Amino acid sequence: MDEALLRGLTPGVLALLVRRGADFAAAEDAVQDALVEAIRRWPADPPRDAKGWLVTVAWHKFLDTARADAARRRREDLLDEEPAPGPAPATDDTLQLYFLCAHPSLTPSSAVALTLRAVGGLTTRQIARAYLVPEATMAQRISRAKRTLSGVRFDRPGDVATVLRVLYLVFNEGYSGDVDLAAEAIRLTRRLAAAIDHPEVAGLLALMLLHHARRAARTAPDGSLVPLAEQDRGRWDTEAIAEGIGILQAALARDRLGEFQAQAAIAALHADAPAPEETDWGQIVEWYDELTRLTDNPVVRLNRAVAVGEADGPRAGLAALAELDASLPRHTAVAAYLHERDGDPATAARLYAEAAHKAPGLAERDHLTRQAARLNTRRSR
Repeated sequence: MDEALLRGLTPGVLALLVRRGADFAAAEDAVQDALVEAIRRWPADPPRDAKGWLVTVAWHKFLDTARADAARRRREDLLDEEPAPGPAPATDDTLQLYFLCAHPSLTPSSAVALTLRAVGGLTTRQIARAYLVPEATMAQRISRAKRTLSGVRFDRPGDVATVLRVLYLVFNEGYSGDVDLAAEAIRLTRRLAAAIDHPEVAGLLALMLLHHARRAARTAPDGSLVPLAEQDRGRWDTEAIAEGIGILQAALARDRLGEFQAQAAIAALHADAPAPEETDWGQIVEWYDELTRLTDNPVVRLNRAVAVGEADGPRAGLAALAELDASLPRHTAVAAYLHERDGDPATAARLYAEAAHKAPGLAERDHLTRQAARLNTRRSR
C-alpha cells in the first residue's frame, strides 16, 4: 500500500463528503472505514481512480450509517443525492478542512489533533505517540473535537490567522516517536500555501523553513542544547535557508506585513550571518520593534531585550528587561545572560540556577544548570 497516497487523498475525500451535507464526525468515520477497505482490497485489485473509489465507498459507508441512525429522518434527503459512478471532481476542498479544524469552539490542543488527523492523514496512534500520551487519551480528545463540530457547516469564510496559529502550534511541538511534527507542519503549510494566496501563509512557511534549517545543529551528540551562537553553522541546511528567504522576500514585497513575516525576517537575519559576530543585531532590533507594534506580545518584548543587549550593550538590554514583568517565562534566564555579558558572573550564576528551577523542559533545565556550574567553577579558581 502507498501510505503517502492515502494520506494525500484523505483530506480531499473528507472535505467532499462534508460539502455534500455529511456532518464532520460522521464523514470522518466513513472515510476511516473506506481507508480500511482500501488497505484490504487495493493490493489485489487497485482502482483506476483512487480518489473516486474512496469517495464512492466512503459515501456508501456514510449512507449506511445514516439509514441505521436514530436521526435517519433528518437525513432522508441525502439518500437521493448519491453521486453517479465515475471519476471524482478534481477540486481540492482541503482548505475548508483547515478552517473547520481551527474552529474557535475548539481548544488549541483539540484543533491541533484534529488538523493532524483530518488534514495530515495521521492515525490516532501516530498522533498519540507524537504527543507522548496514551492512544485512548488522544482518541477521546479527537472524539470530543468531532462532537463539538457536529452540525457545523462551511457557511462563512474561515479565519486565516487561527489556521496559521494551529499550524504554528503543530510546528512548535517538535518531534518524537515515529512522527516528526515539525516536518509535518511544514508539509501542511506547503499545502495551505498552494491553496491560498496570502502573505502571512508564506511568512509562516518561510519561518518554519528557516528554523528547521538549524535543527541538526541545535543539539549535541549527548542530547544537550547548543545555543545559537555556539552552533556549527556548517550543519545548517542551506537549501532550506535559501528557500525560506526566497519565500519571505516575495511575501514582504506585497507590503502587507504580519507577525509571521516579521518573525521570519528575524530568523533570516540570523541564518544569513556567516558567524555570530556578523549578525546584524541593529536590524533585528528594528524587526522586533515592528513585531511589537503588530502583536504587543510580552514574549516578543523579552526577545527584543536580548537583541538590544547585543546591539547596544548588556546595560541597554538590562534596561529594556527591567520594563517587563519578571514572572514572564525565561525572564530570569535572559537576565542571567545579560548580567554575564555585563561582567557580573556572581549574579549571572545565581540567576542561571534560579532559571533552571523554572525551566519547562529537561533539556533547557540541564543547559541552564550547566551554565550556572560553569560560572561557579570559574569563580572558584
